Amino acid sequence: MGAALFGGYFLAHGATAFLTLVLPMGKVDRVVFASLLSFAVWCAAAIHAFGARSAWRAWGWPVLVGAALLGLALAFPEQAARP
Repeated sequence: MGAALFGGYFLAHGATAFLTLVLPMGKVDRVVFASLLSFAVWCAAAIHAFGARSAWRAWGWPVLVGAALLGLALAFPEQAARP
């Protein structure tokens, strides 16, 4: 259950940060759309966690993908400041 809750939240956070950078909209629209989409990402991560064959797989994919997305977002902070 921890993988669904915390791993899913981490993945949703990384996806929100990444989508805020790459979506082709105005700044406010990017943030709102990415935040709303994060709930679907969190649900998908929770479904993955409960369907995983082992605890390592339940934690592994959401944390790795979340870290990659968050790392990309942190590598290009100037993109988030664009109008």
